[in-house]
Amino acid sequence: GTLGTVLAPPASAQLLEDIGIGAATGIITGTVIGDDAGLDDVINGAAAGAAVNAANGNNESRDLGQDIAVGAAASGVTGIITNNDSFLENALQGAAAGAVINIFGD
Repeated sequence: GTLGTVLAPPASAQLLEDIGIGAATGIITGTVIGDDAGLDDVINGAAAGAAVNAANGNNESRDLGQDIAVGAAASGVTGIITNNDSFLENALQGAAAGAVINIFGD
């Protein structure tokens, strides 16, 4: 009951933070990789952020390798749906998002 409701907002705040970091990273990597940054880049990064958040759960210490791998997988798959670009490009985008979230997300 009450304890669960008290603990819920920080988790959702962390989720929003991870999605935001992922989305911002998606825009930057979309520009760097060579295509114009667009909504698909935002979605790829946000998906990576949400996946990294889910993989970490309530874990206080985040594993860099895991965050990169989870971000790459989520963004790679999402990219197939959103922009049909190279799986590798999308995975690189997600890997970057996972790394940035690991650095700034704690």
